[in-house]
Amino acid sequence: MNRILRMSAAVAVSAGLAVGAASSSIAMSSGGGSSGSSSSSSSRMGYSDAEKAVKAKQYRKAIAILEKVIRRDRNNVDAMNYLGYSHRQLGEFDRALVYYRAALRKNANHRGVNEYLGQLYLRTGKPKQAKAQLARLRAICGTGCEEYESLKAAIARAEGT
Repeated sequence: MNRILRMSAAVAVSAGLAVGAASSSIAMSSGGGSSGSSSSSSSRMGYSDAEKAVKAKQYRKAIAILEKVIRRDRNNVDAMNYLGYSHRQLGEFDRALVYYRAALRKNANHRGVNEYLGQLYLRTGKPKQAKAQLARLRAICGTGCEEYESLKAAIARAEGT
């Protein structure tokens, strides 16, 4: 059943349809200009409201707004990233993974998505995968970017070092 839910959500994201709600510290990075999302005003409509909701930890509200953003712009990687983030914060890890993977299909080098996916792997007890995301970030932006530093610190905390 869980597999069916993930597959259905992935299809819905790809089609740009709204996906209903399924049963850390915020780096707040949208990829530092490497998001690959459209910068048109219509695709950004609502996105700033969603950012405000995320910062206020109003994740359900953010999800509702971001789903509308995705319906208007199926290529908005930043919105997919925040959808994944919001679902992760709500403990909906399978749903978060669907959005992170969809975002990476659009832009494999999006720093924010790669960091947040690493954070998801840590929360779900997959440190090897988190370290792989850290290596990916190192290849994308080196060791000095905020996303690399944030994930590196989270891994160190998880390892107790």
